[in-house]
Amino acid sequence: MTAIAFLAAPTEVARAAQDVLAERYGAAPLDRAKAVVCLGGDGMMLETQHRLLGRNLPVYGMNCGSVGFLMNDYREDGLVERLEAAQAAMLHPLRMRAHTGHPEPTEALAINEVSLLREIRQAAKIRVMVDGKVRLPELICDGILVSTPAGSTAYNLSAHGPIVPLGANLLPLTPISPFRPRRWRGALLPAEAEVVFEVLEHEKRPVAAVADYTEVRDVRRVEVREDRSVMLTMLFDPDHGLSERIIAEQFTV
Repeated sequence: MTAIAFLAAPTEVARAAQDVLAERYGAAPLDRAKAVVCLGGDGMMLETQHRLLGRNLPVYGMNCGSVGFLMNDYREDGLVERLEAAQAAMLHPLRMRAHTGHPEPTEALAINEVSLLREIRQAAKIRVMVDGKVRLPELICDGILVSTPAGSTAYNLSAHGPIVPLGANLLPLTPISPFRPRRWRGALLPAEAEVVFEVLEHEKRPVAAVADYTEVRDVRRVEVREDRSVMLTMLFDPDHGLSERIIAEQFTV
């Protein structure tokens, strides 16, 4: 039997499921596990992947939360067989380099998205560059984000950004409540593109940069690109793959 580690969200339902599964299948410590079963919702999957960064252990999520877009259905029976039959989705995170007034930038990885958000009542003014070329000299907005394909159904979708299939090798660039230019709704960028945001009037209009769990306030310049040196693996039931769910989500009304 595959050595399985179980990680659960801090909820009564998820913890109870962890106890049942660990007793039934045995629980391996993380440093000896060949696979990780994550119990909770999408937030727990995100937390688990961050915890395992650099190890590339396959993670099989079972939904004990609310949305569960990145999770499989919860069932107690046949876990080993489900793991053996599961399809792998290989993902790369985004690497953010956020510059403030300090000499060294702050770096962080984002599995969902890197977002810039205004800190006060004043709208943000942001210059957008892609691969060294200025694409928008000035965007007046509440913020802007770059999403991974896996994260395109999260904050990006809420901000009216496009859903991107995993194999498309594209990154959505999506404004958040844009005021000027009013008709600009974002862009789809090649996965290898480097995006640079420059915060204009940063003292009058302070902006925070957020990469999943990492927030950096009062940024002046933020660089974002896909980090292909880091691999993440999520496991899905054959009839419930992530690519299929991303396609199906686009037809949800």
